[in-house]
Amino acid sequence: MQEVAQVFGNVNAPPGVSQYGNLTEGGPTYFITNILRFLIVIAGVYALINMVLAGYAFLSAGDDPKKVAGAWAKIWQSILGVVISAGAFVLAALFGRLLFGDYSAFLRLRIFGPN
Repeated sequence: MQEVAQVFGNVNAPPGVSQYGNLTEGGPTYFITNILRFLIVIAGVYALINMVLAGYAFLSAGDDPKKVAGAWAKIWQSILGVVISAGAFVLAALFGRLLFGDYSAFLRLRIFGPN
């Protein structure tokens, strides 16, 4: 058998990548789960910034009823967005517990395939 020279030498994985395992152990599903969690955190940060800006708009509205109504609408929309995001996690945990006996069944993605 002919020996093949390695062009790039030994390539080691960067630190932190080992926690995702390899393709047979569900590595991509952990990665996708972390991306989804990151997006939920970004949604929360966006809602917080939106609430602060809406509060500032409310305080600076003065006696203009249109500006006050617009600021209140923005505040309520931010609160509703946070409630929906948090409610999605709560419902996923409850349905996971009811169907699979595990609260994190829907919160951790798993892809099952042929063995």
